Amino acid sequence: MRDLVAGMTYLAKGQRWVGRNRRQWGFGLLPGLITLVGYAAAVVALAVWGDDAVTWATPFADGWGSPWSGLFRATLTALVFAGGLLLAVLSFTAVTLLVGQPFYESLSERVDLAEGGTAPRSGLPLWQELWISARESAAVLVRVALWGLLFFVLGFVPVIGQTLVPAAGFCVSGFFLTEELTAVALQRRGVPLRERLRLLRSRKLLALGFGVPLTLLFLVPVVAVFVMPGAVAGATLLVRDLLGEKESPEPPRPEAAPRPAALSFPAR
Repeated sequence: MRDLVAGMTYLAKGQRWVGRNRRQWGFGLLPGLITLVGYAAAVVALAVWGDDAVTWATPFADGWGSPWSGLFRATLTALVFAGGLLLAVLSFTAVTLLVGQPFYESLSERVDLAEGGTAPRSGLPLWQELWISARESAAVLVRVALWGLLFFVLGFVPVIGQTLVPAAGFCVSGFFLTEELTAVALQRRGVPLRERLRLLRSRKLLALGFGVPLTLLFLVPVVAVFVMPGAVAGATLLVRDLLGEKESPEPPRPEAAPRPAALSFPAR
């Protein structure tokens, strides 16, 4: 239970860190805002042209009698829109991290410098870092999708599907969200995806304590935009714990200047 509380503590510490460094917080907002605008435009386009797209994709329903054709296409349009929203929520963090790779790396480096005095760097060119980040984010999304498919099937099991499955789903989502956020600091340290997953599995409660509350917050992308900079800062602090990195020692305090010796005069 200590690790579970520690994970929540790192989440709070990250928000406090960006609260004390407002410029870094504002800097870290930019990727989330860019991604939010893009997603909002996609959702609006889906709402406006979704019905036309479904009609175009289902020519076989043209000959159906009324009201079956309209009901079928309306239901399919609603499912497509709901699926688009679900995909937006699930992929928002991964896309924001990909868009904001340079921003969040800079933020993570500043946290490292503030806490440890040094900031590890991968030494890779930006395009290569983006490629690695995109490839590994896709691998994480595949894992999440497989877990989601399993939970979807288990959801039809009476009692379990309405109690244990939703709780387990939040735990899995929180674990992988922690992986995505800690990847910013761990990639700079040259830690590959498999090793990152091994590290987090070795301290599951720490990962869950950090990721599950964030999962609940990130269900609303607008909230995620404002929480993301602090989440990256907190994930960097969590990485330092995982790797056993110590804080830099406090600079030595200047010693007080020695008092001049009292002058003594020979007695007359």
